[in-house]
Amino acid sequence: MAADAVVHLIDDDDGVRQAVSFLLTTSGFAVRVYESALAFLDALPSVQPGCIVTDVRMPGMDGLELQRQLKARGIGLPVIVITGHGDVPLAVEAMKAGAVDFIEKPFNDESLLSAIRVAIDRHKHDARREGEVADIKTRLDSLSPREREVLEGLVAGLPNKAIAYDLNISARTVEVHRANLMTRMGAHSVADLVRMVFVVRSMAE
Repeated sequence: MAADAVVHLIDDDDGVRQAVSFLLTTSGFAVRVYESALAFLDALPSVQPGCIVTDVRMPGMDGLELQRQLKARGIGLPVIVITGHGDVPLAVEAMKAGAVDFIEKPFNDESLLSAIRVAIDRHKHDARREGEVADIKTRLDSLSPREREVLEGLVAGLPNKAIAYDLNISARTVEVHRANLMTRMGAHSVADLVRMVFVVRSMAE
């Protein structure tokens, strides 16, 4: 769990905000509270990484609309929704909209804490993966057109001679391009090179 991760608690009920904020603070989490979804959106420019815990039923803007707004703005913070008894259909809609979990009132303290830990850890993992993908994309963009063609051949599992035949160049030239593109990509082996390409393609799907 990231030491600097913040739990952004959104609930229009002052009593709930105080009780949940106390629980989270005494459990070692940094917490920021908001009395409405609109108040949270207003604070977005200064929002720190972590996760969002929001009630699904709130006046003005409910938890579902908040998720839609976050998605539209490209905000990838994981969302946990808190639902009242009988609001499970709403919770299902929230999960379909991208919420990572939902907690039904009255909830067990450990259930909420566990959901938050999982959400923050998942966000850390996703952030690292996004950083890796961005780095790989930058390296791919640095390849020459011919190096890209050789790369496609390697990804397809073709030997140097087959790539040379397809591109109408010598096998020796393929070896030179292969060595250059592996250096540019920072790959230690062909398998490592292929993994990089598949990582980027899987994120694009």
